[in-house]
Parts: sequence; structure tokens; C-alpha cells
Amino acid sequence: METFNPLREAEGIKVQITNWRRDFHMHPELGYEEERTSRIVEEHLREWGYSIKRVGTGIIADIGRGGKTIALRADMDALPIQEENDVPYKSKIPGRMHACGHDAHTAMLLGAAKIIAEHKGELNGRVRLIFQPAEEGGNGAVRMIEGGAIEGVDAIFGFHVWMDLPSGVIGIRDGPFLAGAGIFNGKVIGKGGHGASPHETVDPIPVTAEAVLAFQTITSRNVPPVESGVLSVTSLHGGTAFNVIPEEVKFRGTIRFFKPEVGELIRRRMREVLEGVTKAHGAKYELNIEELTPPTINSPEMVDFARKVAEKYGLRYGDVPPTMGAEDFAYYLQRVPGAFLALGIKNEGKEIIHPHHHPRFDVDEGVLYLGTAMEVVLALEFLR
Repeated sequence: METFNPLREAEGIKVQITNWRRDFHMHPELGYEEERTSRIVEEHLREWGYSIKRVGTGIIADIGRGGKTIALRADMDALPIQEENDVPYKSKIPGRMHACGHDAHTAMLLGAAKIIAEHKGELNGRVRLIFQPAEEGGNGAVRMIEGGAIEGVDAIFGFHVWMDLPSGVIGIRDGPFLAGAGIFNGKVIGKGGHGASPHETVDPIPVTAEAVLAFQTITSRNVPPVESGVLSVTSLHGGTAFNVIPEEVKFRGTIRFFKPEVGELIRRRMREVLEGVTKAHGAKYELNIEELTPPTINSPEMVDFARKVAEKYGLRYGDVPPTMGAEDFAYYLQRVPGAFLALGIKNEGKEIIHPHHHPRFDVDEGVLYLGTAMEVVLALEFLR
């Protein structure tokens, strides 16, 4: 009897994985709208013998029984971006694009699902597949957790295609990998009036400008130099006419951090800055800071396990630097030991060089089967 070789089997369905990815890429769906994508995924999973539970447009699929349970997760949603690539599989939906690689994640996990199903008799436990909606700002992970996605799960792994790694290299990082993120919305409220009589007003524009400049000292002078923090004001709106001082100025942006205490420090200092600056000028302020995701922190035990598995099966792997990007996979890791891994897709020879969320983002399809193979061996080795 021929020995089961997961890497060879994954390479054997390389074309099929690519075809799935291209089909999803041509038909991108935004968060919580992944009807077509989830229907196709469910049809394949049912055909291969998985038990299915739907959570909105999300899918929880199980195979095997008894013993331990390992979960593998892929996200399915696209972004509201107009694609600029000139490729046969270009998005057919105007203003929508898989510009972050979730089409590849779904295709890789479908490939893993197929191979695992073909060897379900060799499982000494249960494999759970989580096909998740709305990762891009919709916190779909929270919905899936509420729907029972990690009940009874002993470990969880996720993959993300990664432009900062050479094509085919699996990135594995211990501890914090992606940042926690928050969204803030605020306004400075003054007293409007004629542009020719500023002394009769409380002009919110210079007050807001002063506050925004002071925000920059929070990360440079309050966050310890050996820690990481980001505060970016990304939107300012105030006034509509050249000769009218407005009543208020609205602003919004994002904060990023790896440690919760750094996030709390940034939030506290923002309020203190606004309190002081507005009071000095006779203005008022409003500020709302909403948590988007916590930091994505990999379990040392599961990272060590992933490295050993990659080495055992001859898969190329290496360290991957942390990033201030955010991922709602963090919510799973708050509850279950696991690791979020990366698959390098940068290939200058194929001109695959554009960053995530860029209108010309693309993936090196030739290495997607390696992500599938890694998912398969993680499951098999964990359940031994």
C-alpha cells in the first residue's frame, strides 16, 4: 500500500485549487453577503461527507469523531475596491475585488477539506473547518464563535497569503503577530461665524489642528520606545464656504497596538489632549473609540508544533515580522490555543508585488497548494 503523502496529494489538485480561487475572485462578495461563495463551499463539503452547520453566510463543517478536535479557518469576504488587474479572472463585479487574498484562503481550505475527507479513516479525532464571513471590519469571527464554531475545539489554525514573504515560504511567528485595532470618531465643537470676524467665534479648525498635532506626541513621547503603537488621523471635515467659520470639525482615524495596556494608554491620552486643548480655547469635544479587534497573539506551544510539522514534511518556513495590520482571527486565539500563519506570495518574476488592499493585488497561485498541504498535515499530526 502506497504511503500517504499530503504534499504530493496537495500538488495533485493544484489546478483545482487555482480554479476555485479564480472562480471566487471573479465573483467577489462583501462581508455578510457571501451567498454564492458559501453555497459553493457547502455543496463540496456535503459531497465529501462533512456535517454542516450554517451561521448566516458562514459555515462550520465537521468530519471525524472522538478524541481531540482541531479547527482550520478561512475567511471569504472581498473588499469594495475596483480591480485594475488585466487578467482572465478579473472581478466581474464593478467596485468589488478580492484585494486581500480571501479567495485564496477559501480555495486552499477547500483543497485541504477534499484531501482530509479522502483520508477520514485515518483521523484519530475530529477536524472542524470554519469558513468565515466578514473579516474585513465586520468581526465575522465573533458571529462564528457565537454560532458555536469553537465549542469543543482544542486548537485552531488560520492562514493568510502574505506579500512580505517570498513565494512559497510559510511564515510562523511566536507571540503577537498582528496588532489590536480601534476606530475613533470625534468632533471639536466651537462657535461659528463670519470669516472676517474670527474674534467673535470659537474657531474649531485651529483647535482641531492643534489637537491632531498633539496626538502625534502620544506614540512618540508616551508609548515606551521599546513598545509599538500607532495613532493615525485619516479624515478631517469642517466647513463648506470660504467666508464662514464652521460650528464644528469632525475627525476620524485608527489606533494600533500589540499590548492592551498600550491601547489603553493611547485612548486615555487622546481624551486628555482633547480635554486640555479644547478647554484652553473655549471649545468642546466629543470622542468615541470603538475596538475593532484585539491583538492576534499566537500560542508558543502551537507555534512550536507548526514549526515541527513544517520541518517534518519538508515545507519551507521562516520567521515573519509582526505587522500593524489587524485580523479578527484574534478572537479565536483569545479562547483557544492556536496560531495564525502566513504563506508567502511575493513573486517579482510574475509582477506579483502589490500590497494587500491595492487595486492590483494578486497572488502567486503556483504556491497555494503548499498552504493546503500545511493545513492537512497540521490536522493529521495534531490528531495523532
